Amino acid sequence: MTRRYTACCVLTCAILGGSFIVSRSIVDYPILTGQTLRYALAALALFALAGRGRPRVHPSGRELARLALVAATGLVAFNVLLLFALRHADPAVIATIVGVSPLLLALLGPVQERRRPAPRLLGAAAVAVAGAALVSGFGAHDAAGLAAAVGVLGCETAFSLLAAPLLPRLGPVRVSAWSTALAVPLLLLLLPLSGERPRLPDPSEAAAIAFLGLVLTVVAFVCWYSGVAGLGLERAGVYLALVPVVALLTAAVVDGAWPGPAEVAGVALVGAGLVLAARGVSPGVLRRIAWQVPRSSSAPAASPASPGNSASSSASTTGASTSARTPT
Repeated sequence: MTRRYTACCVLTCAILGGSFIVSRSIVDYPILTGQTLRYALAALALFALAGRGRPRVHPSGRELARLALVAATGLVAFNVLLLFALRHADPAVIATIVGVSPLLLALLGPVQERRRPAPRLLGAAAVAVAGAALVSGFGAHDAAGLAAAVGVLGCETAFSLLAAPLLPRLGPVRVSAWSTALAVPLLLLLLPLSGERPRLPDPSEAAAIAFLGLVLTVVAFVCWYSGVAGLGLERAGVYLALVPVVALLTAAVVDGAWPGPAEVAGVALVGAGLVLAARGVSPGVLRRIAWQVPRSSSAPAASPASPGNSASSSASTTGASTSARTPT
């Protein structure tokens, strides 16, 4: 069962890390318009999946408020801050800062569950974060760009942290469906303030938006929340360090941008962190701390179970998660 949830986390990171190939194809399309279309399409698909579950579960008022916070921070604010940060800092700067999210989840996840962080998982997260920083590198920035990148980090973390308590009752599909649906009206409210001029996408842009909506959002969100549900926040969070590694490998294959010695060392550190995380908790402790997905969960039967999400060309993105989530 643990392998199943680990596979969900790895698949999520593989999708996020490789998504820049698609994201850069719509770099000239109005960003907020594209995100609105993406999340609207994803919400339709996710609610169709959720409708297959029995019995049907609806969020309470308090749960809806928390889902709205997931949408406002992990999806909407993430993208707004990311766009601002990219104007004031190199993508590598943002990726490195947002790459700290595994360490934050290792610290804050247990606090939210009212228990002490596991020292070995903290160590594993720190090693993985150091490796991700080597892979991503650093670059030019100003104070505004640095502050915005820290804000992106907070939104990335909130995407998982706020959603985790909802998973036992609602399940990964419904949490993903409601958060993406609630993001749509929030984005529509921002459109008049952004100065964007919405337009219909051309065929290639429409195909890219469909990929971002159906694969990067539906598949990645559901798999990520499934991994969080099964492994716990801090253990699943360590796998986020894989996102820049996958982006690096994808760039090497697609663009011929072969990694240097520092990047290779970073990949080795990320691998060491994942090995430490895998050995960091005994099965008995894992069963006590993991969020248990109910059998009535609306996870699609064919998927491993069943977020981070972003939108930039050079920094790995998920429409709610640079890559450095992003689950959300």
